[in-house]
Amino acid sequence: MRLMLYVLVPPVVFFNLARLELSADVGIGIALAWVAVVATGLLAYAIAARVLRLDRPQAGTLVNASLHPNTGYLGLPLCAAALGTDSLDEAVAYDVLVGTPTLLLGVFGVGAAFGTRAGETVRDRVRAFFVRNPPLVAAVAALLAPDALAPDVLVDASRVLVFALLPLGFFAVGVTLAEEAEEGQLRVPPPLTRAIGVALALRLVVAPLLLLALAAPLIDLPAPYLLLAAMPAGLNGLLVAHEYGLDVGLAAGAIAWGTGIVVVTGLAVTMLA
Repeated sequence: MRLMLYVLVPPVVFFNLARLELSADVGIGIALAWVAVVATGLLAYAIAARVLRLDRPQAGTLVNASLHPNTGYLGLPLCAAALGTDSLDEAVAYDVLVGTPTLLLGVFGVGAAFGTRAGETVRDRVRAFFVRNPPLVAAVAALLAPDALAPDVLVDASRVLVFALLPLGFFAVGVTLAEEAEEGQLRVPPPLTRAIGVALALRLVVAPLLLLALAAPLIDLPAPYLLLAAMPAGLNGLLVAHEYGLDVGLAAGAIAWGTGIVVVTGLAVTMLA
């Protein structure tokens, strides 16, 4: 997981952000998506703290599982398959302007604030947020770098890494679940606990419905935005849980269940279409 976090993810972030061409056309939909993301995260924390009475590492994991959808590794291919390749421009805009900042600022920030390995003091946790967040460093460098530092050959190579990250990420999920099962804490597949059930409901149902409700009176919400808002918890949430000391079992369970539900549903819809 540290190989992914410190070696594979940063160049993917750097070379793709360095080539991003921002425009004003993404506008209101992106802003509303951010409102929905923040609202979903706050709701997740309220449920974790007041209803489920989870400890800090578990609460942080639940918040992250609700915050960050798998918009890149799973969402973009699903958009291409379900909506056509013409939808990828809007889908990439959502991934880069909503999914990536949510991960780099929100998920890593929650990890630093709630994790058991992030330090004891506020200063320690702030330091951990920056020091253990190499994708954020890569993103800042990409925004400052001239186009000459992102030649086509390196951009193409970074996109090949995306295909390496997907199997490695799911391998890490499987290993985590297997380790938990060996310790007698979790079966493979994991049981659908209350915490995992809440994470699934927030990520797959509440988040997209909230975005749809916000957009309905204002704009005709692009279909890729709604589909990506309904993606399961992102694989990078497991990297953050491992690095900062959140609940890796809960993170892996939410990813496994959510991904399974979305993939099976997508295949069923495709076959019936």
